[in-house]
Amino acid sequence: MKYDDFKKNVRSANLSMREFADLIKANRNSITNLSTREKIPKNLYIVSALLAELAYHNIDYKKIFQEMDIEPQKARVKNTFGEKKDTHE
Repeated sequence: MKYDDFKKNVRSANLSMREFADLIKANRNSITNLSTREKIPKNLYIVSALLAELAYHNIDYKKIFQEMDIEPQKARVKNTFGEKKDTHE
C-alpha cells in the first residue's frame, strides 16, 4: 500500500487529493502529508480503490458520500516545546 498506488486510485476516481479529503471529511493536510509516509493506512487505501472502481463503472459515488452522516475529522492539537503535559498523576 504505497503512496503512488493510493494516488493512482484517487486520480482514477477523478479526484484531486484535496477533493478526496473533502469527500471523506478528512483534514486536507492529513491526506497530503501521506506522501511522506512509507505506507498508506489500509482503510484509506481501500476507500481509494473502491472509489476508483465506482468511477470506472460510472457510479455517482459523490452523491452516496453526500448522503452519509460523516463527522469531519478534528484537527490535532500539538503541544509547544516546554509546555507541561497533563500527566493525570
